[in-house]
Amino acid sequence: MAAHHTDSGSMASYLVPWLLITVLLAAYIGAVIQQKRAAKHWSNWRTGGFILGCGLLIVAMSPELVKYAHHDLRGHMIQHLLVGMLAPLGLVLAAPVTLALRALPVHASRSITAILKSKPVHLLSHPVTALLLNVGGMYVLYLTPLYSLTLTTPSLHHLVHIHFLLAGCLFVWAIAGPDPNPNRAGKYTRLAVLFLSMAAHAYLSKFMYAYSWPRNTPHDIEQIQEAAQLMYYGGDFAELLLAVAFFAGWYRRRKSAAYRLQEV
Repeated sequence: MAAHHTDSGSMASYLVPWLLITVLLAAYIGAVIQQKRAAKHWSNWRTGGFILGCGLLIVAMSPELVKYAHHDLRGHMIQHLLVGMLAPLGLVLAAPVTLALRALPVHASRSITAILKSKPVHLLSHPVTALLLNVGGMYVLYLTPLYSLTLTTPSLHHLVHIHFLLAGCLFVWAIAGPDPNPNRAGKYTRLAVLFLSMAAHAYLSKFMYAYSWPRNTPHDIEQIQEAAQLMYYGGDFAELLLAVAFFAGWYRRRKSAAYRLQEV
């Protein structure tokens, strides 16, 4: 069996991600405390969501799961679901950009707003672009030699995780993120892309199960099929949660609009 990452047992493989996650969480909690001291409301649900998202990332980077994922596709799939699908839900639905805009100095908030209005962000934040980066990335990983390369190239392995975390956050933001998005696509476009994502994700997992992809790996057929099942059911669960967030946001906006009309 081919060796999987010469540094898989090193402390840096999980301590560095843990440190980055801790810094991110501390910054968020610090901003929440600042809001509370200024007598400004901030949802405890959002705070809890961010803590949960960071917690899922810490679990994904735990020594036990890292070692499991290094030699077993099922462990890799659990790690992928945590990093690329479940953690982004908690992180993005916690509205970190909104919190930053409220907590940072005015000049910094204006810079963030200018970035949000820029053409590159406009392109990236479109649901179709987010879909291609997120689900399309899964097709590239599992249906090309890329996955096999990550087994022997630690830097590539880490880059893949970073990509799926960022792509997952981008997709959640494009579909149902509460943070400001000046160029947000219409609700029917976002809903259509969400359903397309569900179908594309389900098709990929079924294809992997039926035809034993990824190929040229040390994983046996049974292991690949069980990993594909994890992808199928875990992906369904994450996308169901995203759909709930989408419709909840839609309902809140309609209720808010109706309330404003009553006041006129």
